[in-house]
Order: sequence, then C-alpha cells, then structure tokens
Amino acid sequence: MGETRIGISGWRYPPWRGVFYPPGLPQHRELEYASRKFSTIEINGTFYSLQRPESFERWYQDTPPNFVFSIKGARYITHIRRLRDVEGPLANFFASGIFNLREKIGPILWQFPPSFRYDAGRMKGFFEILPRDTKQALSLARRREKRMTGRARLAIDANRVLRHAIEIRHESFVDESFVQLLREHNIALVVADTAGKWPYREDITADFLYLRLHGDKEIYASGYSPEALTRWSDRIHAWRIGSQPDDAHLISTQPPPQRHSRDVYCYFDNDVKVKAPFDAQDLIAKL
Repeated sequence: MGETRIGISGWRYPPWRGVFYPPGLPQHRELEYASRKFSTIEINGTFYSLQRPESFERWYQDTPPNFVFSIKGARYITHIRRLRDVEGPLANFFASGIFNLREKIGPILWQFPPSFRYDAGRMKGFFEILPRDTKQALSLARRREKRMTGRARLAIDANRVLRHAIEIRHESFVDESFVQLLREHNIALVVADTAGKWPYREDITADFLYLRLHGDKEIYASGYSPEALTRWSDRIHAWRIGSQPDDAHLISTQPPPQRHSRDVYCYFDNDVKVKAPFDAQDLIAKL
C-alpha cells in the first residue's frame, strides 16, 4: 500500500489561535505544534515571495523526523511570468533555501490562475526544465540571478527525487493531450475540491496523488461532514492500492499506467473558519 500523508495548507492563521492551537502558545511554536498533529504541511509563503535559507533551516529544525513539507511554487513564475522566460526565476526559487529541508522535501505544487488557459507548447517547455531530483535542482540553482547573492543555499546533502504537481483553474485544461503530457513527465494533476468553482478531475498522471480540499460547499470556509470524509477516505484507499474509484471524474479515456500502489498527499485548505485542522484529523482517524 502506498504511503498516505494528510495535512494542512499553511499553519500561521490568527483565527486558529486558542481554537486549534492551545491558548498562550507562542506564534513561533505553531509549526512545532502542528507538525506533531500531521505528517505533512504545505509551505504557502514560497508562493508569495522568495524565502530565505535560514527560514527553511528553522522549519526543518521545528519539525519531527519523518515529517514532509510540500512546497508551493512561486506565483511570479505561474501568475506573473505565466511560464514565459522562467529559467532565471526558477533558478532563484531553488536557490532560495529549499535544500535546507533535506529529507523533508516533498512534492512541489504549481498552481495556475483561473485566467491561465492551456497552452500545450508552453506547458511542455515548463515541464522539460523542471528538475526531477535535487542534483538537477542544484545545477539549475547555480544559475540564479545576481540579486540572490548572500541569500542562497547552493549545496545538497544527498540526491533526492523531486515530485511536481499541477493545480488547474481553467476549463481549457480538460483536454486529453494535457493528461498525456502530465503522464509523459510523471507530474500529478491535483485533485482540487473547490465547491464547483474550478475544474474537478481525478485523472491519475503520476506515481503519486496530490489532493487539495478547499471546501465542498463554500470554498476556503465550509467544513466536511462525516459522510464527505468517508467518501474521501474510500477514494484515497483506492488510489493508494494502485486503483481508482469506480466513479472517478476523468478527462482521459485512456487508463493510467498500472501500479501496485501510489503515495497520496492530501491537504485541507478550508482554513477561514478553522475547519482545516479538525477535518484533517478526522480524515486521519477514518484512514
């Protein structure tokens, strides 16, 4: 059976204090606390701006052994440059300190804006320059821009596999060729529950699954009922034994490559009303 990790998207939310986090817990200990409840957490700060090596080192030290971070790719690459001429920004991203997470580096999430339409050539070019292990990432990071001088980490402790996942938000991606492109590059299509706001598809395109549960009734806000969590636990079980749900919502008519198991990463992002951490704990209990 594949490894399954259930967690939360981010960890620093003021409304969580005194509700999920114990009253009086210092802010600088929130990651330490959350990482003892979940085996994985998404780093969201990397989406908004380049972080610093000392931040990644601190996050590494604050979390227990066998913990894994997923890392959200920079919006400068996906939203501002929209994949045009991104080798320099991509080098900066990997030079910013990610290597300080060492064995706790998990999948890298690339989320595209709702206005970003599927462009096969642009996506293919992006996939071809994405590093597939930390050795390739280090080679890319060494081509960082000059502004990274003094704030880069350009060393790895070991060569480790890097996984990538793509979250789509435009209907034009509902295209058979997109699924085939993902499979050619072993990149996961994010299964994103967005209360019907953006496309929801469950095509298996890699040797792992990446789920983002934003809320099934109201995006970022609504919690998941026990029945809804049971449904998710059944789907995760099918995926981690190498199968897929009988009622899977698919783009492609072609079956995925057969596997005996797949790893599954699942993150709750319905954080506005402090639902995410409790829903994640309930799903862990069901699994």
